[in-house]
Amino acid sequence: MSGGVGRRRVLRGAVIAGAGFLAGEGDAAAGARDAERRPEAPAPAPFHGRHQAGILTPPRRGTAYVAFDVTAENRRELTELLRTLTERARFLTRGGTPAPTGITAPPPDSGILGPQLPADALTVTVGVGASLFDDRFGLRDRKPPRLRTMAPFPDDDLDAAWCHGDLSVQLCADSTDTVLHALRDIARHTRGGMQVRWRLDGFAGPPRPSGTPRNLMGFKDGTANPDAHDARAMDRLVWVGRGTGEPAWAVGGSYQAVRLIRMLVEFWDRVSLTEQERMFGRSRDTGAPLDGNREGDAPDYPKDPKGEVIPLDSHIRMARPRTPGTEDQRILRRSYNYDRGMDGNGNLDMGLLFCCYQRDLARQFETVQRRLAGEPLVDYIVPFGGGYFFALPGVRDRDDWFGRTLLLPG
Repeated sequence: MSGGVGRRRVLRGAVIAGAGFLAGEGDAAAGARDAERRPEAPAPAPFHGRHQAGILTPPRRGTAYVAFDVTAENRRELTELLRTLTERARFLTRGGTPAPTGITAPPPDSGILGPQLPADALTVTVGVGASLFDDRFGLRDRKPPRLRTMAPFPDDDLDAAWCHGDLSVQLCADSTDTVLHALRDIARHTRGGMQVRWRLDGFAGPPRPSGTPRNLMGFKDGTANPDAHDARAMDRLVWVGRGTGEPAWAVGGSYQAVRLIRMLVEFWDRVSLTEQERMFGRSRDTGAPLDGNREGDAPDYPKDPKGEVIPLDSHIRMARPRTPGTEDQRILRRSYNYDRGMDGNGNLDMGLLFCCYQRDLARQFETVQRRLAGEPLVDYIVPFGGGYFFALPGVRDRDDWFGRTLLLPG
């Protein structure tokens, strides 16, 4: 495997520190009993394929979304960076034993997962931002035509430090330490080629009590998602295909919109349940639309033209009016909750790491976002960051790598 990006630059910039740890011995019998109770490890997520994993793959329990500035100095170094990123992603998602580096070298791995790395259903999803297509790497004429820098919407309060990036990497797994291990491994092997611009960790709870997991406002999040198992729907709504005006290298990829949305939960928790439900248009307990009984029930807007049951300005009604003319505006949500502790004023800082995929940012995400402008929920949320990225096509086989068709045309 490659030793990493820009070896000389890494050695010039690296700071090597050693640390000792004390480990206590546990009771062997108790350890054996714990192992018997431990659930079976999840199978590795498929890495090779036409599309990247982590888009249609069922969401996991933990995530880290990281945007990077590329520090590679030329196209050759960018190629080396993406090759290295692919090598690490391929190994980490499969799991196994890190290759030895010799007794005088730093250890080959951080060790936080032990000597044998579990796959833990890890997925690594890589995207490129509009800023990568400037003059640094000669890619200006290869930019996906619908990719641009995310502009603020009317209700946003964007912080430049939490926006945009040349590359994005989303790591998802069933355990937090698996996500953190993968992040450290990738950062170590790509040092000198890219630098973290911003990062936000997220989590998803289990269904409570069933169905779709809940966001930190207490409501189910993603109930109306299109069916990820419906290949025709995914080709129509999510995947870039041939004959769509996109460059040939982009076929099999998808446009990704990321929004970091703080929820003012301390104010939200003082709102009556009836008002909360009318803002969403759904029952908090069941997730059902206010005119239905079950989470999966479709709201019947024609029978409620004045919004007496489901208000006309409710979130579900504005986000998806369910008219023939708006069905091609649907997006595939893949969101997580986040918790950053407290802000400088002692207020809880938590919210939603919103992520969605689509074929056309303007037709889908931006149209929905404009329709939601001024909805009642804006008094309780503050979008502060994120960006637009293009999730690269999948890595087809062991000879392929992220961005190969972009950087090596023909």
